[in-house]
Amino acid sequence: MNKIKNAFMDKKAFIGFITCGDPDLDTTKEAIKEMQLNGASLIELGIPFSDPTAEGEVIEEANARALANGVTTDKIFDMVKELSVNVPLVFMTYSNVVFSYGSDEFFKKCKDVGISGIILPDLPYEEKGEFLEYSLKYDVALISLIAPTSNDRIKMIAKDASGFIYLVSSLGVTGERANINTDLSSIVKVIKKHSNLPCAIGFGISTPTQAKEISKIADGIIVGSAIVKLLEKHGKNAPQFIGEYVKSMVDAIC
Repeated sequence: MNKIKNAFMDKKAFIGFITCGDPDLDTTKEAIKEMQLNGASLIELGIPFSDPTAEGEVIEEANARALANGVTTDKIFDMVKELSVNVPLVFMTYSNVVFSYGSDEFFKKCKDVGISGIILPDLPYEEKGEFLEYSLKYDVALISLIAPTSNDRIKMIAKDASGFIYLVSSLGVTGERANINTDLSSIVKVIKKHSNLPCAIGFGISTPTQAKEISKIADGIIVGSAIVKLLEKHGKNAPQFIGEYVKSMVDAIC
């Protein structure tokens, strides 16, 4: 049974993102443990890619640091296999990473190490068939993104979604935003008309105040850049700061 639904059971979900291998995989493991310990409901693990088109400067630079440190997809699979955590884990990466690894083998390894889903921000809805066969074969959810510009495509994306629906808060790439002005409430209402899956909102959320406001209309919030900035600032000492930050965000949405 896929574990993703546990993340949203009887509570608002806090979903944290971390780039694997920044600054090294041992620190990634400790950061994951701290996020779970402090209430994260689900954790996104970024597999570094040389052309992360959806990422802003903070996560783009984290990708570059991890790749420069020699992190590979196989090393990340090995790290995940060694983890002992109960929180659901999903990969966030790019289609080329999966294609070049071999789609069947990639999804099989995801299942083997306990990955519950995959987010591919560069995969258009119309091309999800490239991976859907393997997603179903190995029960690894292919998580769909809906953007503020999806408009009349929201219905078809929501109806065919699995795991949870990732609603992008605003146009552009990942990164902290002082204000989020998109009419997210209206988009969530449309999504809910066509899907019973949880809807989590990401891109731009970084403060407890933003988390509290967004969680009033969504089933969960997703935070990436603010966590990655802590890794950039504190390096191998970052996990304890990440734990404190995650607790402040979880407390805000309870």
